[in-house]
Amino acid sequence: MFSIKYLGIFLLIFLQTSEGIQRCDSLILSGVDAMLAKDHARSLELLTEARTMAVNNNWNSQLFLATNNIGANYYSMLDYGEALDYYLEAYTIALKELDVSHEMTVLNNIAILYSKERNFEKAEEYFLKAYDLAKENSLTDKKAIYAVNLGLVFNEKGDYLKANSYLNEALSLSGELPQVIMQAKVALADNYEKRGMHAEAKSLAESLLTQIDDSKYLEERLSLLLNLSAIYRKQGDFEAAISYAQSALSAELSWEQKIVLYERLANLFETTKDYENAIKAKDSVIYAKEQFYELKNGRLFESNKVKFEVQNYQNQLRQNQMELEEERKKVYTISGIALLIIVLIAWSLRNLYIKNKQRKILHRRSEEIMALELEKEKHENLILDKQLKENEALALLEKERFKNEIEQRNRKLTSKALYLAERNELIKIILDDLVKFQNNQTAQSLSVPIKKLKELLKTDVEWEKFIAHFEEVNQGVLSALKERHPDLNANDIRFISYVFMNLTNKEIASMLNITLEACRKRKERIAKKMDLEDSASLYHYLFTA
Repeated sequence: MFSIKYLGIFLLIFLQTSEGIQRCDSLILSGVDAMLAKDHARSLELLTEARTMAVNNNWNSQLFLATNNIGANYYSMLDYGEALDYYLEAYTIALKELDVSHEMTVLNNIAILYSKERNFEKAEEYFLKAYDLAKENSLTDKKAIYAVNLGLVFNEKGDYLKANSYLNEALSLSGELPQVIMQAKVALADNYEKRGMHAEAKSLAESLLTQIDDSKYLEERLSLLLNLSAIYRKQGDFEAAISYAQSALSAELSWEQKIVLYERLANLFETTKDYENAIKAKDSVIYAKEQFYELKNGRLFESNKVKFEVQNYQNQLRQNQMELEEERKKVYTISGIALLIIVLIAWSLRNLYIKNKQRKILHRRSEEIMALELEKEKHENLILDKQLKENEALALLEKERFKNEIEQRNRKLTSKALYLAERNELIKIILDDLVKFQNNQTAQSLSVPIKKLKELLKTDVEWEKFIAHFEEVNQGVLSALKERHPDLNANDIRFISYVFMNLTNKEIASMLNITLEACRKRKERIAKKMDLEDSASLYHYLFTA
């Protein structure tokens, strides 16, 4: 018989500092207490709330405990399919996130569930996985428990040698685990009975019955009484067999256990041809089965009812969670907006402070720059004034130099012009003398020298040279004068050139081979052409123009 004592409620709760985890652990503990008190609806409600908290906060240990114990609730309500789903989910959590102790616990639970459904192949598979993990991790106590369970499975499968091996191993490992020792010895007695070792089985079973406390080892006592009943039946002592079977009825049994006992009694009574008691026993079997199925259906109804309530509770939790999330979003939104406003205000104040500070700095720098610029401007003005004065002085010097140079060149021109005038006058005198002398001599002998002297009196070429040299010295004077007074002729320009050179009327008359009076009148006429009031102002006009 597989004991609920090793179903693996697994109440290993670690000390946690977090208030949330402590709350979750408290819910799990309360849920387990409600399950042991058969208040499965309350238990599932508490465990579902704990499971939701564990999922939301990623608390793997609490998630495993809540899921595993939800499966235990469904196991107690005989809803093995639902129980298996939760056990497998707990097994997945243990594999991915937790240590081997969690994995072994849920493996043992799954194996017990398969044993209840008499699927001993699957039960062996999961018991063996738990046994191997305990062996690999040197967990002696756990190994002893799983060895007992494997012995029970192999007894049911009829592999009595393997069962005997595992049960003896459990006895050697159990140490100070009296409950494990008792279960191993009871299973060993069953093994002896099934193997036909009636003497060993009878001796061990009778010895164990004297050691059993009825309140603590109900299942073990029932197993021993059935074994003794089976031994005496096989030995032909039907009275003893019936006595041991009836003794088992005195204990508080489940309807499932009562079915086994009443079927045993019915078989014994029928063998002894006590048909009246056989019929009563069969009636009791039928009644026990009815009660069992009624209980099972009631448990299934209760299970479905609890599922419905749990589903409603989960929906309520989800609704509460959604409302909480909405409230949290609102709080976060308001907090975010408030924080944003504070940040914006702080940022604005900071910007204002920085701008004012920068404005002050810029103002101070502007004043400094303006002061520097004023100082620079003053300095530049001083330099400019100095440069202007220097340039004016240089211009005056240059003008004076240019004026002196022009005067010097004009003096040269005047000297040359006077030289030419005196030369021409001398040549003229010589010509006059030669002409007089020619009248007294032959014309043939003097005609050649006279001709050459007359050619010397031609001044056109000399005048052209003079004008070119005058233009070079006094650049643009005559051109500007012609543009301003286009009615001036060549003789007027020639006369004006001599005036510009500051020659006297006498010197000009000599240059032009005219009388002094003719020179004066020509000067007046030219002044009039140039719209001058007085011929005396002609030189000043020419120089300033």
